[in-house]
Amino acid sequence: MIESMNLVILIASVLVVVAVFTSLISFRVGAPLLLVFLFVGLGAGEDGIGGINFDNAPLAYFIGSIALAMILFDSGFETQLRTLKIAAAPSLVLATVGVMLTTFVVGGVTWLVLDVPWLVALLFGAIVSSTDAAAVFFLLRVGGINLRDRTRSTLEVESGSNDPMAVFLTISLVELIMQGGGDNLALELLERFVLQIGLGAVLGLLGGMAIVQMINRVKLEPALVPIVTLACALSLFGATSIVGGSGFLAVYVAGLYAGNSQMRMSVGVRRFQHVTTWLAQIVMFVTMGLLATPSQFGDVIIPGVILALVLVFVARPVAVWLCLMFFNFSRNDTAFISWVGLRGAVSILLAIVPMVEGVEYGQLLFNTAFIVVITSLLLQGWTIRLMARWLGIMIPPRHGPVDRIDLELPGNANQEIVVYRVHSESAVATGQRIPRWARPSLILRDGKSLRPHSAGRIEGGDQVYIITPPRHVELLDQLFAGPAEGANDVDLFGDFSFPPDTRIADLARLYGFVVGGADEEATVAEILERNLSGDIEPGDRVAYGIVELIVRRIDDTHEIVEVGMAVEQKPVKPKRHLPMFHSRTELLAIWKEWQRRRLREKMRKKRGDDVLDTDEAKEPGDDMSVVDDAANDGENGDIGPVRAESGKSDKS
Repeated sequence: MIESMNLVILIASVLVVVAVFTSLISFRVGAPLLLVFLFVGLGAGEDGIGGINFDNAPLAYFIGSIALAMILFDSGFETQLRTLKIAAAPSLVLATVGVMLTTFVVGGVTWLVLDVPWLVALLFGAIVSSTDAAAVFFLLRVGGINLRDRTRSTLEVESGSNDPMAVFLTISLVELIMQGGGDNLALELLERFVLQIGLGAVLGLLGGMAIVQMINRVKLEPALVPIVTLACALSLFGATSIVGGSGFLAVYVAGLYAGNSQMRMSVGVRRFQHVTTWLAQIVMFVTMGLLATPSQFGDVIIPGVILALVLVFVARPVAVWLCLMFFNFSRNDTAFISWVGLRGAVSILLAIVPMVEGVEYGQLLFNTAFIVVITSLLLQGWTIRLMARWLGIMIPPRHGPVDRIDLELPGNANQEIVVYRVHSESAVATGQRIPRWARPSLILRDGKSLRPHSAGRIEGGDQVYIITPPRHVELLDQLFAGPAEGANDVDLFGDFSFPPDTRIADLARLYGFVVGGADEEATVAEILERNLSGDIEPGDRVAYGIVELIVRRIDDTHEIVEVGMAVEQKPVKPKRHLPMFHSRTELLAIWKEWQRRRLREKMRKKRGDDVLDTDEAKEPGDDMSVVDDAANDGENGDIGPVRAESGKSDKS
């Protein structure tokens, strides 16, 4: 017994070490990290070089559920309130309606391809309906893909919040299959949805509030605070699941509340969760790989690839487009969001549920889901950066690399110590002053401690200690970071720069271009904001006469801080314009144009009938001026009489 335990410990630890070191491959070649961990599990499994025979599906589901609960709690904890405000509505629609639409589309194709009963086909659609938070977070945050805040926030919040919906659909459909179906499938699913999602959200909010109050009121050893926080989150997961709610949604909501509250030792909790989340991901992915049997994939590889292609090119794009068209995302942003729909360990974890519950087609669904996940990661995971460039939606980073360490102030949730190693080409190293609210408390230079007033000018390589509220850290990053890639690119940011309150009329007198009468008192920031409709990022530009106004820098609230100007407009490669993914505004414009054409056609037909009737009734010498006037009015686009009959004004 003891020898077996030692062998399990040895094998498990070796697999974790191998998975960690093989992750270097992911950073070098851009492979999705999940794919690397899965292949480690497959290589160690019964069909791989390791030869480990692991076929305990209930144990794999138990391990995966705990790991997913830890990942979702950390995802919520790391989601800022600002991010949630930007993307709450579109993300929640994608996480609910989008998951259901994907389930039905993939379920319909599964019914045709796998030749299984309708409920089983729908179950497979639910299994692969959610995106993988770990894969999306890794590729966006570590992959160096800089997107507009709204697009990035939508992807991150959706990937963290759509797992509970997929879990709900999967478990509910498994229960219905085991019960032999139901008389009213839609009504039963609705009742289960209200119970599980409602309880999960309410208990998650109450649990998050309880965690924050306990940590702030009870004086614990600092090293124990992160452990207690995670233990409380897992307790909330188990308790919510027992009473019939969605435990996964509960831990996500609890993390969301706790991460955006003033909680003591929050920096330490974050560091601990980064470690445990990485460990949870590795353990979950390797376990899923161990459970799979590649020798059984031959029978389902073709149907699996077909279903993966349907998911990537049909189900996900249709669901994303229908969900986002009412939020007026651009076509390119919608296309990118639909492409970043990676399937991962959650889909494999949910595919274990039918096996555990004894569903007849359980093994078939598991093997097919595994093929879908691998195809999705190979096809989408390796091409996300290329797709972002092809669609032209990447924006310049706000700042370059920054070397920063966060330290917790004991007993104070409102302030923290931030330590910066000053980059030699940063703003403060080149002469820019530090704001009064962020004056350094200590400076380390060449191993010596210096008081700020005696240290003189800050130099590159200095370590600067600043006490500041957590919300100001991102602003300080811009002062101490190195220059961003392309920060001094004249083609990108213009020849000259100006403060945002510079009047456009003053620039016109200097550079010899004409200003419209309504813009005499307008500032360059007002003109940019007027034309960019509030969705502003660095690098955005607006043509004004013979010059172009360019957004150089913005602050944390997306207010313009610096404006560039290009005197000689250079030919800019036009942004790729997709013939699909129209927004609500574009569809409304197309519908109005179709209505106008239809009215014109009716007018032409009516005009032709009137002319025929007049010719038949006309006596020699009759005046044709009325007919000529009507014809002229029609040619000039005057269709007022027709609009009056339909009850619409000309402006409508």
